[in-house]
Amino acid sequence: MMIANIPDRDRLPHALYRAEQVRALDRLAIDEQGIPGRELMERAGRALYRLMRARWSQARRPVVLSGVGNNGGDGYVVARLALEDGLLVRVLQLGDPDRLTGDAASAHADYCSAGGLVEPFCGAPLRADLVIDALLGTGLERPVEGVWATAIAAINEQHAPVVAVDIPSGLHSDTGQVMGVAVRATATLSFIGLKQGLFIGEGPQYRGDCVFSGLEIPALIYARERLSMRRIDWPQQCTMIAPRSQTTHKGDCGHILVVGGAPGMSGAARLAGEAALRSGAGLVTVATHLEHARWLNLTRPELMVAGVESPADLVPLIERADVVALGPGLGRSGWGLDLWRAIKEVARPLVVDADALNALASEPLAREDWILTPHPGEAGRLLGMGTVEIQADRLAAVQALQSRYGGIAVLKGAGTLIQGDPSRPPAVCSDGNPGMATAGSGDVLTGVLAALIGQGLDLESAALAGVCLHAAAGDRAAREGERGMVAGDIVAALRAVANRIEVN
Repeated sequence: MMIANIPDRDRLPHALYRAEQVRALDRLAIDEQGIPGRELMERAGRALYRLMRARWSQARRPVVLSGVGNNGGDGYVVARLALEDGLLVRVLQLGDPDRLTGDAASAHADYCSAGGLVEPFCGAPLRADLVIDALLGTGLERPVEGVWATAIAAINEQHAPVVAVDIPSGLHSDTGQVMGVAVRATATLSFIGLKQGLFIGEGPQYRGDCVFSGLEIPALIYARERLSMRRIDWPQQCTMIAPRSQTTHKGDCGHILVVGGAPGMSGAARLAGEAALRSGAGLVTVATHLEHARWLNLTRPELMVAGVESPADLVPLIERADVVALGPGLGRSGWGLDLWRAIKEVARPLVVDADALNALASEPLAREDWILTPHPGEAGRLLGMGTVEIQADRLAAVQALQSRYGGIAVLKGAGTLIQGDPSRPPAVCSDGNPGMATAGSGDVLTGVLAALIGQGLDLESAALAGVCLHAAAGDRAAREGERGMVAGDIVAALRAVANRIEVN
């Protein structure tokens, strides 16, 4: 069989959909374009088989775990193709095969007619060099239990690569929440439309490498469904940062005022300031506590530093600034709260982070010209709920943040979410890595966002591009290993990434 090239992550679509939307697209392809459902299932199975043979060409003993829905039908197509190629394929059926209907029943019959055997799943360890998860599809709405949970556990306990059909079984297609237990896939091949749950919640942890096949559905079909989310990444967003003119001077690139750095937390303000410089800001002033104002810029003399004892000291600094980044290392003492109260309504674009967000939770305020950058714990305080609730439905959380506080909401974490104008779909960044879960990473993002606003981007564009720039710099820094990364490594990578310089 001819093996086609399989697209990599950078060629994934940027449109994301809810499960019900993808089912609607599927129906439109069948009803209006006249593509038989059985043909779409055949295309899906063939795409899966091409992926198998392209990436794991040495696998000779694949095991397909099949359910009783259309995912199971896709699995039977894969099994038939493997059988025809002479592989020692096994199909383990969960659920009564008599419950297979329509196209799935037809695919099952074709596999059996080709000489394939079907075994009931009995809970025994899987003996395979490749596993195909064709158990549960996108319609899952309740926790996985019983034999289905046992089968998922068996998949996760064995050591062979796992390919998930459309979505890992047990993962909610819309929220990315694990419904009790879910398959940890090596790769997931998603069909027709990318499911948003693959990129939010716990989706990135369970999907493995995400691959897409549109099953040759005509492009005009997609115009009938408004995407529910946007996937963003640095290759897409880097075009937002235009090359500099030959006559550019520092005043054209924005003067950023970073306010923070209570006693013992000067590093946060320093990281934000340096990140702003490395992201292209023309001037950066750090307004910080008198205790360390004299030495904060000793190893980064390009930073201007102003010691601040009271809000009155901020007045001339704000007058000179184009953007204010408020919160890195601000602390929760009277000093930090006084600065927050002095700045929260100034007529400058704000980037609000860290303890400034905690102050906002205590003294709620809405405005349109700010970017809020909470992590899940801070988001919980802003919305009056627990971190677990935030993580269970991150999409709802970021939308609630924007609705309550205005401006642009950036919910940090694996799959950082951005919600700006509510008339536009929210965005999720697919760049980044676990090495970025380190102290100071959020302070770096604050500086990046402020710098892009200072260079002329509107707040939503700055949020989209800045989150991706920050994540891409984190990915560059992680080339030397995720474990042990520090925020300064991300800062060090910003310049090359912002200038699109590839360094081996």
